[in-house]
Amino acid sequence: MTDREVFLDYLAKKSGRPRHQLKDHPLVPVNDLPETTLSGHTQDELLEIARKSSEAVHVDFRTCTKAELPTALNEFIDSRKDDSDHVMLPTSDLFADFGLEEWRDGLNPPATFWKPGASREENIKTADESGTAIAFADFLLAESGTITVATTPGQGRAFHFLPVHYLSIIRKSKILPRTRQAMDYYDPALVSGELKTSNINFITGPSNTGDIEMVIVVGVHGPLDMTYLVVEDM
Repeated sequence: MTDREVFLDYLAKKSGRPRHQLKDHPLVPVNDLPETTLSGHTQDELLEIARKSSEAVHVDFRTCTKAELPTALNEFIDSRKDDSDHVMLPTSDLFADFGLEEWRDGLNPPATFWKPGASREENIKTADESGTAIAFADFLLAESGTITVATTPGQGRAFHFLPVHYLSIIRKSKILPRTRQAMDYYDPALVSGELKTSNINFITGPSNTGDIEMVIVVGVHGPLDMTYLVVEDM
């Protein structure tokens, strides 16, 4: 018997109830707020809601078109140069989708990458030493100003938390009302095997603390600042 089964048997015994499975006792929601909150909004309306929510959590919120994306990224990098050892990028096919292959290959000095074949220690060291990271988000949740991104071999978890500055590229079409809609995508994708990941990151602005002291301090560890760049025609 596994430790998990021993633990669950112990809980059942102490609570005086038999063991049961959730599938035999499905959850019955008390309301439909998860599905209906912020529903019915257009993408333009969700964009403005996301802008306000993001700025409220100290995010630098920007927009551009696909054609303007290379210039927007260069401006971001230039604004962080005094505090950047190097720019770190993911290993991802999405550079082609966003028309950024030429931009990526032409960076000077060259960017470093989170490498699928590298050791965990090597990738973490690269991320820890990077001044700026530029990555791709899966979704932006309008209600909370949260980006979601699944960990992949080319974009590991530490990629998002160790660099000093962080920019997330987001399709406007991928702005969702709230967490419920993101999970409506992730859950079946995980079950079907379409998405293979060790974890899904929900990131709301730059690092901060305040849950104990009740006084928020932004930029406690990393990233010290966060930029969302929404591509309006994608």
